[in-house]
Amino acid sequence: MSCNYADGLSAYDNKGILGAPESFDSDEDVAEKCQVLADLIKKSGHVVLHTGAGISTSAGIPDFRGPKGVWTLEEKGEKPDFNVSFDEARPTKTHMAIIALIESGYVHLMESGYVQYVISQNIDGLHLKSGLDRKYISELHGNIYIEQCKKCRRQFVSPTAVETVGQKSLQRACKSSMDSKGRSCRYGILYDNVLDWEHDLPENDLEMGLMHSTVADLNIALGTTLQIVPSGDLPLKNLKRGGKFVICNLQPTKHDKKANLIVSSYVDVVLSKVCKLLGVEIPEYSEAADPTKQSKPMEWTIPTSNVNTFHKQYNKYVKDSKIESKAKKTKYT
Repeated sequence: MSCNYADGLSAYDNKGILGAPESFDSDEDVAEKCQVLADLIKKSGHVVLHTGAGISTSAGIPDFRGPKGVWTLEEKGEKPDFNVSFDEARPTKTHMAIIALIESGYVHLMESGYVQYVISQNIDGLHLKSGLDRKYISELHGNIYIEQCKKCRRQFVSPTAVETVGQKSLQRACKSSMDSKGRSCRYGILYDNVLDWEHDLPENDLEMGLMHSTVADLNIALGTTLQIVPSGDLPLKNLKRGGKFVICNLQPTKHDKKANLIVSSYVDVVLSKVCKLLGVEIPEYSEAADPTKQSKPMEWTIPTSNVNTFHKQYNKYVKDSKIESKAKKTKYT
């Protein structure tokens, strides 16, 4: 499938600010800001990354609102150039850096890595191809490589980009012999799981994203102008309780005034520098770790048990935060 999956979506007029000019920090400023970001990551116990189309442009997949974005050119009556198809695209330096930051705990003998969770608006499947485990990611707008059964709701990885978008029937039988209750999934039909404008966000992905964003000490937006809601507002969820918020993007975003730090540079450059400062080695993409290259179908469903387990941690965090806030009020009254 062409990377211009937007052609398959319904017409929609309110696409936000298009074609805003990009700005670049000087090399000296980028180096200084990357040091600040690395220090923030070191001091944080729970770091969440919010990824947008800007992290995939170096793979040849155009963004939407950039100077040469799909919707920016569409407004001018033009079409973008596509260097690759979804199937040809490979994870970028940023995608592989994210893997390294999540798995860094194993190398540095920490309880967990430098990054605890990823919330993505991208449907291009590059997080999946990088080898990122499903337990570390919420895909709020779907994934072009995922087929979902209409009946049992389980998700499966496709070896190629699916043929449709907008949650349409793929006219294929469910790949599962059993549903979550141990019963045969009979007559289930697979659909693509890429959202169209009118669709609700996937419940478990949204709930996990909301909880992780709220408990985060540090939310980092990478390659997104944060214009689409609710995904664009999630990085702000930790601010009420004293969390930090960082933006790495070339264009201005909807929430610049609320950020503690803004780095205007290519995301690949920023994460390469940050990983080096943290002593984290970025691996190369490997087909052996890419679920789309495996011979057997792989499931991609978020287990309900994962949601329930983290929900308990989230509730405890909220309860403790309320107690701490109440204690502070009592102390100063």
